[in-house]
Amino acid sequence: MAATGKLEVDVEIKSPADKFWGSIRDSTSLFPRAFPHDYKSIQVLEGDGKASGSVRLFTYAEGSPIVKKSTEKIEHVDDVNMKVSYSVIDGDLLEYYKVFKGFIAVIPKGDGSLVKWTCEFEKTSHEIPDPDAIKEFVVKNFKEVDDYILQA
Repeated sequence: MAATGKLEVDVEIKSPADKFWGSIRDSTSLFPRAFPHDYKSIQVLEGDGKASGSVRLFTYAEGSPIVKKSTEKIEHVDDVNMKVSYSVIDGDLLEYYKVFKGFIAVIPKGDGSLVKWTCEFEKTSHEIPDPDAIKEFVVKNFKEVDDYILQA
């Protein structure tokens, strides 16, 4: 039986919630343009890249230690409450995790925001470590998005 788990992290950012949410929702075009050191491309395979059911192929830059390609399906979007969930349906990550689901919520906090990221996973074997490297990448990415918004 493979091990299942959950990781959570809260990232405080300076950007207003609506601006941060807009950047996350526009990640298909924004991330490869603003963060080419992390993303080579994000290609929409199905849907519009934003709506529930959309499928996107992420191709990561050379510095990505584990994952070079990842196909993600947007499971649910709630623009009013600034929440999105997605599942990894293909790519390198599935060599390590049979199931990998991510959840992002952007919550207004003072002049800035609190961004909550959660992942639920099922390892392909007990020897596979928890996806802490993915969590660290997400935190770095959220901070880079925040810096990008503040410099715009």
